Amino acid sequence: MTSWHILLVALSTAAAFTTTPSTPGHYDRPRTESLFMASSTSEDTKTTSDSVPKQLFEGYGKPIVLIGSSSDDGDELFRLASSLSSSLVNGNEKVIDRTKQQLERSHAAVLLNGDDDDISTQHMQGIALSPMVSDPDDGLFVVDSSIVGELIRQNTLALTSGVIVIDFNHPLIKDVHNSSDRAELRAALADLAKQLYREGLLSIYVNVQSDTMTDEAMRAKRTLESSVYIPSSDYELCIRNEGVQISSSPNDDDNDNSSTWHDIEWELQRLVARALLPSPIVGGTGPNSADLLMGPNTFFLSLSFPNIQMAKPYVEEMCVDVDSMEYRVDLLDCATQYRNTKSTSLEEQDDTNSTSNQMNKDPRFDILYQQQRLRHMCRPHAKRAPALPFATASIIDDALPIVYTVRTANQAGTWPDDADSIKQMFNLLELGLRSGVEILDVESAWDALLTDRLLTLAEKRYTSLILGSHHVVGSEVTPDEAVNLFRQCRINNRAHGAKVVLSIEDDSNNKDQMAYDASIKASKLDTPEIPQIGLVLGEHGSYSRVINPRFTPVTHECLPAKAAPGQLTAAEIMAARLLLGQIPTEKYAILGHNIAYSVSPQMQGGAFAAVKLPHLYTRADLETVQEFVDGPIWNDDNFGGCSVTIPHKQNIVAHVDILTDAAKKIGSVNTVVVKKDKFGTRQSELTFLLIRVLIGENTDWKGIYNPLKRRLGDITINSTALILGGGGTARAAAFAATKLGLEKIYYNRTPSKAQELANEFGGDVAKSLSSDQDETESLGSLLSKNSGMVAVVISTLPAAAEFQLPEWLLQSDMLPVVFDVNYATTATWMNRAAEEGCDVVRGSEMLWEQGVGQFELWTGRSAPYGVMKRIVLDNC
Repeated sequence: MTSWHILLVALSTAAAFTTTPSTPGHYDRPRTESLFMASSTSEDTKTTSDSVPKQLFEGYGKPIVLIGSSSDDGDELFRLASSLSSSLVNGNEKVIDRTKQQLERSHAAVLLNGDDDDISTQHMQGIALSPMVSDPDDGLFVVDSSIVGELIRQNTLALTSGVIVIDFNHPLIKDVHNSSDRAELRAALADLAKQLYREGLLSIYVNVQSDTMTDEAMRAKRTLESSVYIPSSDYELCIRNEGVQISSSPNDDDNDNSSTWHDIEWELQRLVARALLPSPIVGGTGPNSADLLMGPNTFFLSLSFPNIQMAKPYVEEMCVDVDSMEYRVDLLDCATQYRNTKSTSLEEQDDTNSTSNQMNKDPRFDILYQQQRLRHMCRPHAKRAPALPFATASIIDDALPIVYTVRTANQAGTWPDDADSIKQMFNLLELGLRSGVEILDVESAWDALLTDRLLTLAEKRYTSLILGSHHVVGSEVTPDEAVNLFRQCRINNRAHGAKVVLSIEDDSNNKDQMAYDASIKASKLDTPEIPQIGLVLGEHGSYSRVINPRFTPVTHECLPAKAAPGQLTAAEIMAARLLLGQIPTEKYAILGHNIAYSVSPQMQGGAFAAVKLPHLYTRADLETVQEFVDGPIWNDDNFGGCSVTIPHKQNIVAHVDILTDAAKKIGSVNTVVVKKDKFGTRQSELTFLLIRVLIGENTDWKGIYNPLKRRLGDITINSTALILGGGGTARAAAFAATKLGLEKIYYNRTPSKAQELANEFGGDVAKSLSSDQDETESLGSLLSKNSGMVAVVISTLPAAAEFQLPEWLLQSDMLPVVFDVNYATTATWMNRAAEEGCDVVRGSEMLWEQGVGQFELWTGRSAPYGVMKRIVLDNC
């Protein structure tokens, strides 16, 4: 399918930036009204942290904006916009066609009469929107921001209706021969970019720097970069030659030193996914939390290469053992060039006598680009990567998290620590935020105002986790001082994790445990509790890396050198923990009857193996719960928990100590979590009284909630879930629909079962699925009464049930998402819904989503999402 370049049409030519045939080359400056008429913003108003609402892009539903300058031959911005637009609707061609038709019918858009065949790419499927319009009558003009704002208010433009492109090297501009006219057009584009950014649209700077760029193009880029591109965007994507290497494929081995176009498209999706995450909460749990990402038995690998490409031969082996990569900016050659460049004036950099090679050197670009390269090299091997929800439907499961670090010389690094260099360091940390980094290491000892500015920016506009850190080099501190350093690394309760690294002269008197002991003491002094990382430098501190429970920095046996003395590999640390009994081999099972079909043993066993945990997961196929409770697994000291399936989800309730709110409301337990600790009086020198608490949880509802939340986004008023069935899974569906903010209508062949759900969770009961609004208690009449629409259909009916989805639901302008909890077979009605363009969720997705929830409850760490997903798909 070819791309649709939609051109926004000016609703009023007086509001546009125009030239007409009668006055060639004459341009009228555009108005700079607010995007939203009710809240006018002066053009000179600067966006400050105080004026930006917290969690700026949470619940975001507006279009995404790409700004920058494409190369002469690559058309990178339009191609990326088209690819991103397609991916935002999961590549659903029917949705793209329907959206295009709606834009065609509106008074605000016309189709570009260009020929997309000039661009040979496989990813031109979506909708790219351009404010640069060439009209036969009105000539060439730039659409005013007030018009874009009106289209957004009318919901003509939204997150999934196309991506706006502001390309300062647009072909239409290049065709303008008069240089002053070109400058005027670019000035109008700059005004538009600034205004859209001020009004809260998510803007991404596409930084194209190909080897074919001329000196003139590079100078123009630098000028626009400082005045428009960087100030008017939050995130940044770097492209070198990928845009002109159109034939490159994701597996092209001839491109060892650069990414492929497929990698660039993926990186843009990752940036958008990061931007749309919920803001991390200090001490919080769940998605995008330090609690999981820095969970027990997690590791990050410290890289020390001056050029990240040097890591390529080792990446596959390294990814097997670690959960994140540390990107040490201070050790990069380009970081040294960045320091030197910042001490040189722009005039000196732009000296016309400079060679093209010198002109194209941009260390700032290189710092960002090399981080992208690291991600792209890790992608094929990122088995331990957590889930990264992307927009409407999909999950990015191959983005290995990166810890972005600029370590100063005072803190065991190489970055100079004079006042000017520290300011540069904070600029580099902001660059880390712009790259969408998962974890930003912020040294806690530096200027309070610079630190506050950085963290305020992070809190207002980004979703990166902040790791407050401090390294003591060359001297010992007292235990009390070590505790205070952990408290300092909380950075006034704004850091999501704290890392303290100490120095000791020898390991006598258990000094190698000082950092660990201090972390325990510090954790009891402040709330909320956050992950604490306590280490000791040097060979004397190796043991500190074994006993540090969370997010330990490691090296790898395949690397030519360690990043720091005393570092161990993840394999060495895990082996030591096993020998010391820090990681017992826990026993898990799935409890049910007639469950030979269950994929859970493969899924959970594969997940444990992927993260190198020694746990066991088996089937417990038993007729009664009592048999299991009396059996060896439940009564083993190393019982870690269990999954529970039919017919035992209700009967297990009597055997747990605590029920979560979800389990109480749903009335069943599908997960038992064991919490245990050593309490009481010491019975001997070697034995403590082991206390365990059994917690009954239900993750079935999360298996329904998570896929629907991604697809539905923000729920509109009167959006309704049609829930089919009346059993235990229907209760989980009702609970999930309530959490999503959906109205509920139940339908079951036994109306009394449906009525029980309505009484418990609220909602109405349909006696038929007819569209007839005059028929009493039909689905159509109930929807009409509440001015509602079916946003999602959730079927919990048995696979053998001969259900047919009413055809009238498939003819709606707003097709529902359809969800079938069965994963063993695919119902005919689901296939029919998919043919009509409905977004379908199959039971296999529910299976791995609830399984991910179980794994994270049991282990306290992020799950290897891709591993669990692929095992389910391979076995269903």
